[in-house]
Amino acid sequence: MSQPILKTENLSFSYPAEDAAPKVVLDGVELEIEEGSFVAVLGHNGSGKSTLAKHLNAILLPSGGKVYVSGLDTADEEKLLDIRRTVGMVFQNPDNQIVANVVEEDCAFGPENLGVPPLEIRERVDSALKTVGMYQYREHAPHLLSGGQKQRIAIAGVLAMKPRCVVLDEPTAMLDPIGRKEVMETIQTLNAESGVTVVLITHHMDEAAQAGRLIVMSRGKVVADGSPCEVFQRVEELKAVGLTVPETVELMYELQKEGLNVPLDTLSDEGCAQALYELLKKGEGAEP
Repeated sequence: MSQPILKTENLSFSYPAEDAAPKVVLDGVELEIEEGSFVAVLGHNGSGKSTLAKHLNAILLPSGGKVYVSGLDTADEEKLLDIRRTVGMVFQNPDNQIVANVVEEDCAFGPENLGVPPLEIRERVDSALKTVGMYQYREHAPHLLSGGQKQRIAIAGVLAMKPRCVVLDEPTAMLDPIGRKEVMETIQTLNAESGVTVVLITHHMDEAAQAGRLIVMSRGKVVADGSPCEVFQRVEELKAVGLTVPETVELMYELQKEGLNVPLDTLSDEGCAQALYELLKKGEGAEP
């Protein structure tokens, strides 16, 4: 079996607090993430998911335990550049990542800092902007773009550095529904067509449902890990840690409680509609 691109071993992290015991944010997290996978990390505010994200490219270092990026220990300062080249980060607010007044110049900023030759930078920038569907805006001013377009530019800037993995920390949190849809389509394309490992930190159920694997966090611990279909069937466990489930699963769950034979692994609207159609066709639950 190949080496995971990301691995945590008994990872713990605490923020120091004045006149009080340190606040534990991560508590014994054990994870392995395979290269080429699309993983969503779901949790409510304060669950530790964003703190975990910042450990995956050494923005934060463990208070205890270890984090490895493609086998490199994030605590090894001599490997920091290699780690940052392997894992790129995209944050909530794209304005905090955009540094230039022209889209293509902003996209070129990262590769320039890595010392990439000018001709290769040109190729990387064009390729990254095409990947996120923003090539036609390459000469535009970023501040004139929509929130979703800005976030796609921020993603392109990370892609131009050619990371093998991209960690996105709630990238749609500040966007409207159209912007969210644009960014999620970009993330899916990035993973499916370019083979980039994607770790998506989110609190949106519908976004988490689009991943191949779903990790649920609560109070600094991993409380569920599996495919979205598997995890979302654990309705009571998720509600116990303050999370809901997609509306389609909630509907099936309520129907099951009424004694109807419907599947809980229905995430899409289409699948839910089909399950209801099959139920009605069989006449289950109908009064005589």
